[in-house]
Amino acid sequence: MKKTIRDFDLNNKKVLIRCDFNVPIKEGKIVDDNRIVESLETINYAINKNAKVILFSHLGKVKEEKDKKSKSLKIVAERLSELLNKSVVFVPFTRGPELESAIDKMAPKDVLLVENTRFEDLNGKKESKNDFELGQYWASLGDIFINDAFGTAHRSHASNVGIASNIPSGIGFLIEKELKELSILDQPNRPYVVILGGAKINDKIEVVSSLVKKADKILIGGGMAYTFLKSKGIEIGSSIVDLDSLEFAKQTLDDYSDKIVLSIDAKVTKEFSNNSNYKVVGINEMENDDNGLDIGPKTIELFKSELKTAKTIFWNGTLGYSEFSNYADGTKEILQFITSNDVNATVILGGGDTVAASKVFGYKDKVTYASTGGGATLEYISGKNLPGIDIINNK
Repeated sequence: MKKTIRDFDLNNKKVLIRCDFNVPIKEGKIVDDNRIVESLETINYAINKNAKVILFSHLGKVKEEKDKKSKSLKIVAERLSELLNKSVVFVPFTRGPELESAIDKMAPKDVLLVENTRFEDLNGKKESKNDFELGQYWASLGDIFINDAFGTAHRSHASNVGIASNIPSGIGFLIEKELKELSILDQPNRPYVVILGGAKINDKIEVVSSLVKKADKILIGGGMAYTFLKSKGIEIGSSIVDLDSLEFAKQTLDDYSDKIVLSIDAKVTKEFSNNSNYKVVGINEMENDDNGLDIGPKTIELFKSELKTAKTIFWNGTLGYSEFSNYADGTKEILQFITSNDVNATVILGGGDTVAASKVFGYKDKVTYASTGGGATLEYISGKNLPGIDIINNK
């Protein structure tokens, strides 16, 4: 059992909290502030316990100097200030005298946000490779470390594992909630049906290998389906395919043909655009320049028939390119169905694009739980250890 923020006396302590503020930003505006909102319970608890609250987070990938302009957390500090209804001090540095001075000036209940931790990746990937000295330095800025960023718990970075290696540590309310809700999948009520979409299989091979043993059925749509279909020798036109995973897909189909349900029709177009002409074709009728961007109506009905009797449903990855309105029907209709009175199941969405789509289409609050993790959620339910949580002190 890991220590939580409740297990510490926070009064007048400098409390370092690793949050997940990796929010989508377009044209200088936050598109979805859900991850910031999810962090509020832990931050407010620390404020109410008279702590000096120092926040860390990454935002996107920082590969070159010019990325700094679009990946600054300043915009997050402004939104967080609105949500907390109090001033949030933003320090546009990840280390140095300006940061140290700002922390020294903090009074209890003050909140400070450090600049994007991945700015340190421009200096030999010090954040992403968990540089020992960087973790030690960040730890020296506080008295207690609380990890509340479930979305990066599967990564061993300086801002989670590095800090926790050097000072007393616990988890926040969000991680505590994630572990509790996802534990339902350890011994799910059956039938247990998994929906998998998205584009690539390569980074999900271990997850698919694990889930196919645990689930009663796995419904595969989205771009992922075309790799499985191609492995069967089916013409998939110009649809996305993960060539490196064809052998894995073929072997999985051979071993678990009774469990895996693939698309039987698709909505296809000749070009990657929401405004292009499209048609619905059977999965064996695709022409060599057809690009499948959504599951078709027969697949939607097939998936519904498999989901109708489910008692537990886990879903990761959209079933089409749902950012385009013409190719969102599969994702939207299945979301509507599994949250309707026709299905009496525990429904867990596995983070990332699936949760984003559920919010856009108005179903996020109708499922049992929508995880904030993408890769972390998948690795956790497949039984892998999460280093960002493993390092936390036990009670």
